[in-house]
Amino acid sequence: MAKLIRSDARFVLVVLSGIGMGATASPIGAWPLAWVALVPLWAAAVSASDRPDRGLARSVRSAAGYGALWGFIYGGITVHWLWFLHPLTWMGVPWLASLAIAAFCWGIVAITGGLWIGSWAALFAGLTAWVATRQGSPRSPWFYHPTAIAQRLMLGLGLWTGLDAVMQQGILYWPSLALTQSPNNLAALHLSRLSGPSTLSVAIVAVNALLAEAWLLSRQHRGIAERPAERRSTVTRTSITPPLPPRPRALVALALGLLVAIHSLGLLLLYLPQRSGTPLTVGIIQGNIPTRVKLYDEGIRRALQGYARGYHALIDGGAELVVLPEGALPFRWLPNQSAPNQSAPNQSASDGNLMAQAIRDRQVAAVVGTFAVRGRQLTQSLLAVEGDSQIVGRYDKIKLVPLGEYIPMPNSLGKIVGRLSPIQADMVPGLPEQLFNTPLGPAIAGICYESAFSRLFRDQAAQGGTIIITASNNDPYPQTMMAQHHAQDLMRAIETDRWAVRATNTGYSGIVGPHGRTYWQSEANRYTIKLATVEQRITRTPYVRWGDWLTPFLLCISGLWLALTWGRTRQGIKPP
Repeated sequence: MAKLIRSDARFVLVVLSGIGMGATASPIGAWPLAWVALVPLWAAAVSASDRPDRGLARSVRSAAGYGALWGFIYGGITVHWLWFLHPLTWMGVPWLASLAIAAFCWGIVAITGGLWIGSWAALFAGLTAWVATRQGSPRSPWFYHPTAIAQRLMLGLGLWTGLDAVMQQGILYWPSLALTQSPNNLAALHLSRLSGPSTLSVAIVAVNALLAEAWLLSRQHRGIAERPAERRSTVTRTSITPPLPPRPRALVALALGLLVAIHSLGLLLLYLPQRSGTPLTVGIIQGNIPTRVKLYDEGIRRALQGYARGYHALIDGGAELVVLPEGALPFRWLPNQSAPNQSAPNQSASDGNLMAQAIRDRQVAAVVGTFAVRGRQLTQSLLAVEGDSQIVGRYDKIKLVPLGEYIPMPNSLGKIVGRLSPIQADMVPGLPEQLFNTPLGPAIAGICYESAFSRLFRDQAAQGGTIIITASNNDPYPQTMMAQHHAQDLMRAIETDRWAVRATNTGYSGIVGPHGRTYWQSEANRYTIKLATVEQRITRTPYVRWGDWLTPFLLCISGLWLALTWGRTRQGIKPP
């Protein structure tokens, strides 16, 4: 009965901690919870690994279950806005089928989060149990020796950041641990300048791990104190007396000290003097044209008229570059065209390409979100268009949205969920290592979903990009998603030490400084134009120079420690 009660309590704590971590993102934004919300999961994984008498496979399954549960809850809460895909009746999808599609999309992302954290917990518990078995009985006090605790910390941190790096190479990635601190905790976010978002994720995991180990130690000390005196004396006479585990308060103090050090270093980076860059006056147009009408006659007409009108107004105000959102003009842009190109999906001729005509008349460059073609397939692209309406720079979206811009495994998955985009042909991703050239210098480009993938921005900054330009649609999602998207771009600005210009269709458009301060943010679901002065910068943070060096470093340290454990135990030496 006692074991059942402990198991149920552990389950409840893991569920509550997953909910707590989910509450760190918008709309609640309770970012301090991130520094404690991982404690029950770490403790559950360690507790699963200290009972090899039940079998290693059982320990791994137990830890994996807790991890998958935690990851599913955290990911599911964070991306709850995916339910707002429903209804898709404007695409001709029946109401119930639309609801099922929204549930499927949300479920896939939440399950992916569960698989990610579940894999971490399984590997962590399995390797911890293996190491403990090689060193002696995991139930002995040696399991809580400072060396064993340090080994678990390095192993857990290395596995976490390694799996996080693997996830970033895939197609489903959004709620990283670093996102829990954006946009509110600017001090901690500045650690990402050292080695990208993995720096902050490792810091969060480390603080949680120390608190979890302190919790486990308090139980160990309580068990020693409650052990009968006769049994303790017998153990002392018949065996070498193992060292008492460290006091829990020592690990709590270490966790608090680390937390203070993290924020002190972040504050130092936040308030360091910085060089000024080259001023640039940019204009942003938020078109506010819902997706349900954007790709059809009415939407195309509204887009051409609204963006051309906003362009003229911004040029009159002194704009040197005007930025339009993702897919602002939903047709193929051809030089000197006078009307939308008829090969684009679901469109017909309207008032002619008023935007192209406006650029020719005013002779000021614009960044246009539109469709382009590579080979015979469409790309979601940003085009830098010069005064004669010629294309001088192009960026094709690399991280396409699954089920929206293309369907993975179309022969099987396509038959199940249909298509969430009215475009009748799959898009193709852009080539890696692109650099978006504009008439005013190279820029760092990102389109919508790509804001979650820090490496795309880092690579372009390393190639000489001087300013971040992100273009997004964000319809039909609510303001919760808009806030999270803004938080992602804010992180990219801090990591690369660049100004970020955010142009969205429905919100939030914005201007973010290189230290993460938001200088302007639009209202949602409203046509808006904005003129602002930013700076083009050529600085290089450690992350821009060397990339994510922390992940391979932690993996190497963990691997070396495991190798030493293997080597010493094979020689019959039991490390303390």
